[in-house]
Amino acid sequence: MEHKVIKHWINGSQQPSSSNRYGDIYNPATGKVIAKLPMGNSDDLEKAVNAAELAFKSWSKISITRRSQVLFKYKELLESNREELTRLITLEHGKVLSDAAGSLQRGIEVVDFACGIPHLLKGEFSEQVGTGVDCYSTRQPIGVCSGVTPFNFPAMVPMWMFPIAIVCGNTFILKPSEKNPSCSMKLAELMQEAGLPEGVMNVVHGDKEMVDAILDHPTIKTFSFVGSTPVAQAVNSKASANGKRVQALGGAKNHAVILADADIEQAANAIIGAAYGSAGERCMAISVAVAVESVADELTKHLLEKAKNLQIGPGDEPNNEMGPLITADHKDKVIDYIDQGVESGATLLLDGRQHPMTSNSEGFFLGPTLFDHVQKDMSIYLDEIFGPVLVMLRVKNFSEAIELANQHQFGNGVALFTTKGSAAREFVNSVQVGMVGINVAIPVPLSFYTFGGWKDSMYGSSNIYGMDGVRFYTRTKTVTTRWPDIDEDEDLNLSMPTVK
Repeated sequence: MEHKVIKHWINGSQQPSSSNRYGDIYNPATGKVIAKLPMGNSDDLEKAVNAAELAFKSWSKISITRRSQVLFKYKELLESNREELTRLITLEHGKVLSDAAGSLQRGIEVVDFACGIPHLLKGEFSEQVGTGVDCYSTRQPIGVCSGVTPFNFPAMVPMWMFPIAIVCGNTFILKPSEKNPSCSMKLAELMQEAGLPEGVMNVVHGDKEMVDAILDHPTIKTFSFVGSTPVAQAVNSKASANGKRVQALGGAKNHAVILADADIEQAANAIIGAAYGSAGERCMAISVAVAVESVADELTKHLLEKAKNLQIGPGDEPNNEMGPLITADHKDKVIDYIDQGVESGATLLLDGRQHPMTSNSEGFFLGPTLFDHVQKDMSIYLDEIFGPVLVMLRVKNFSEAIELANQHQFGNGVALFTTKGSAAREFVNSVQVGMVGINVAIPVPLSFYTFGGWKDSMYGSSNIYGMDGVRFYTRTKTVTTRWPDIDEDEDLNLSMPTVK
């Protein structure tokens, strides 16, 4: 059977690869190969870099008003193509359509933010900093920028990067996940339809060979990444050594702390959605529930009942609440963690390995799994599983819960469920995590703030999107001006100038 071959997007059109290596693109709900993808090489990247470098010369000189107008048109096209983009996300990732639509919307919100670039790029001005001397600052684009994005959000995470980079006057090379690249291709096509000049945005495909080529290329000035912590550490080191600006988001093990005064029903609903939505394949998924002893049994009862009743199946069927995992290999990896949890002595309340969809479907399905009485030295607590596995730890009090979250290597997101404002305030001030939710299970900041964790969840010089994004994709230039009269006499002075 002949499969569709996905191409690169270089200089405004689809381009074949010079590589003879290809990978398979699956529909995770059926387990069937639906397309082939070239594993690009340095020759393919060189074509994209040349196009981007040439385009930068003119795009960086275009007025910020014109750049903003292109983004406004792009936002309009994204909204009119929602259905197709959502379908592409579900087809190649597997998540249910409603979840795909929600993630697309969060990407569009970053485009909303980027449309305001004329205001966001305003510099500072100080008059008369010295006698007859003024000082001002500007923000200027850097050049060719790059992004390597993960499989779990094929629309949202790329749109955390390229809209801001491009509207700031840069050009961009995107390397999407080799598991689900079609959405990124559509995003690039819509950018050109919005009026973006050829070469400003390019999409190249591949695996580690392509990523290494991006990291090593001297013309590429920035490197943005979202993925696992070991890879984030490695790319941060290599890109930094090669003189690039880096923002590299790593892994997570997000805790939800449930206090005795919390509304247990509301907390359980929020935790179930955050733990099992997108089959747990989210860096902001709640994968750890931390309950004080007095409410642990009640919370467990609610969680177990709700997890049992989740509707599992293909993402394009509207009644389903959770779809498959991304690949068969990843499914096996998650099952191995479940095995480890059982072997370590945790109480397995719900076994996703026994769900009918796990064994009866040709797709990569795995039912929801729930562990209780988990200890902090177990691998199912320490490691990022990235699947539909929720583990529950019991603590004596609020202080022990905060200490547990603070001791973990990851510090991406955390949530507290309480009705006490004093507890919430103490939690916000004390917890060593980058993104905090109070009675909000998935505290992903809106586009006009910034996304990024602490500890082993974040590497590099900057968080992603918001004003941190604008600062990351621009360089500050500070100018000091003086206009003396032509006939003004001045003495030669070799001393460091001072303010007069």
